[in-house]
Amino acid sequence: MTVSQRAAATAHSPVREHRRAGGPRVFSVDRFGAVADGRTKDTAAIQAAIDAAHASGGGVAHLPPGTYLSGGIELRSRVTLHLEAGAVLLGSTDLADYPPHEGPPADCDAGQRHLVFARGATDIAITGAGTIDGQGPAFWEPSGRPPTPPDRYWADVVTHNWKPVGNNDRPSPMVELAECRNVRIEGVTLRNSPGWTLRPIACDTVMIRGIVIRNPIDGINTDGIDPTACQNVFIADCDIETGDDAICLKSENPYGDLRVTRNVVVTNCVLSCCCNAFKLGTATRGGFEDITFTNSVIYNRDVPLNERVISGIAIEMVDGGWVDGVSVSGIRMRNTRTPVFIRLGNRGWGQPDPVPGRLRRVRISGIDATGAILTSSITGLAEQPVEDVVLSGIRIDTDEGGRREWVERNIPEEIAEYPEARMFGRLPAYGLYVRHARGIRISGTEIRSTVPDPRPLLVADDVVGLSVDTLDGTGPGTATSLLELRNTRDAFLSRSRAPQGTDVYLTVSGFRSADIALVGNELSRATSAVATTHGAAPDSVVSDGNLVGR
Repeated sequence: MTVSQRAAATAHSPVREHRRAGGPRVFSVDRFGAVADGRTKDTAAIQAAIDAAHASGGGVAHLPPGTYLSGGIELRSRVTLHLEAGAVLLGSTDLADYPPHEGPPADCDAGQRHLVFARGATDIAITGAGTIDGQGPAFWEPSGRPPTPPDRYWADVVTHNWKPVGNNDRPSPMVELAECRNVRIEGVTLRNSPGWTLRPIACDTVMIRGIVIRNPIDGINTDGIDPTACQNVFIADCDIETGDDAICLKSENPYGDLRVTRNVVVTNCVLSCCCNAFKLGTATRGGFEDITFTNSVIYNRDVPLNERVISGIAIEMVDGGWVDGVSVSGIRMRNTRTPVFIRLGNRGWGQPDPVPGRLRRVRISGIDATGAILTSSITGLAEQPVEDVVLSGIRIDTDEGGRREWVERNIPEEIAEYPEARMFGRLPAYGLYVRHARGIRISGTEIRSTVPDPRPLLVADDVVGLSVDTLDGTGPGTATSLLELRNTRDAFLSRSRAPQGTDVYLTVSGFRSADIALVGNELSRATSAVATTHGAAPDSVVSDGNLVGR
């Protein structure tokens, strides 16, 4: 008799199930032969409990306290997998215990093998105060790369010290829920994932609340939560420490038709990693619409720079899709390398004639970041700019301490490169670098360097429609302007104050610069208000109502 036949035969047996008063049918895995000693494989018993709950019309597959060694199991519709406090679902280290599921390629970061899997299921849940442990280090080996010099730690990530064993065929994502509806994951701890930890993909109505993720900081590809092509997703009250991206929204679907990633709310989370904390991308084949990230903490302790978060907020579009409607607010960051990274590129995956996508309507407010070491940036393409980005109420303290020669660096376009905040190298501004953009508004923002930095606070290059209001920072010293506009048109700068140590407040360069207004600013501490250079016409800037020194 097969496992499924045994499950069906015992689905209504009083020996095999019990019903809590007024509650669902509960199928305890020990009644199906689970040993829970951490050595005996309990895969069949766990699957039998799941199948029995499903066959009875719905119920709970229950794991009492104990350690259940298991290969891949599959959730069914109307079944809750409940791990009691003290219960550990321990993933086998034998790859043969994980049957492949067709859809994704077998040898990629998100492949065909999983510890917990569901496809096309409805009304499923993973709950409880127990733990799912994937024994991830068993699937990694040293990469053998040369040691990274400490002066390059700012651009490095410690996870590169490891690589997947063999041909990258490992249980990843550890928990994969594909094309499901009404999904709930609550209370559990997920740890030691061999690759990606939790991916709902092409799902509708997903609630993830109060879970803990603990993966090694050097764990290779150990993303925390990756909602992919999902709609109506709620992630709240989660505590994530991992090696790769903490929460990463993606747009792809190897299981079927691509859907828009839409209506996603992430709130009240604490995130730490050595990649990106909250990210859209990099798989960006389709659209992202109406995404909100609020009221959360992003942090690293006092660790080497290559163990720090690369970007607190990373919004990326590089595969021809679109971003339209992202709101980020109320975020506290500590020791995050780059607070904000917004990138529109054209990687052209799977496209014979790559076409850039669109990135627009982004609102970021209420960010308080300390310990930054890399410049925040908003960058698009000359033929396809980033559009309509608003930054407001932002405070950043940066410890980078740049060099004067970085101001004159020729910043590469890197059109088809993998997007990452460090991709351009050191940037010409200490606070914010904007290139190939339209409709950028900055207000109520303060960016201060905690160490001497002879670069401008803001550099804008090929920007149309720039508004800067109440921007404050630290003076860069002599021979450097506080703000630098290169080939920028239709700019309005108002109600800001030149800090002590400002030589030139605003430098405008490039023959395409035009229609720049400097109005109502307090510039008495600047040696001079405006300089035009490198082809910029003297009448490209109009000054009115500014308070200047005598």
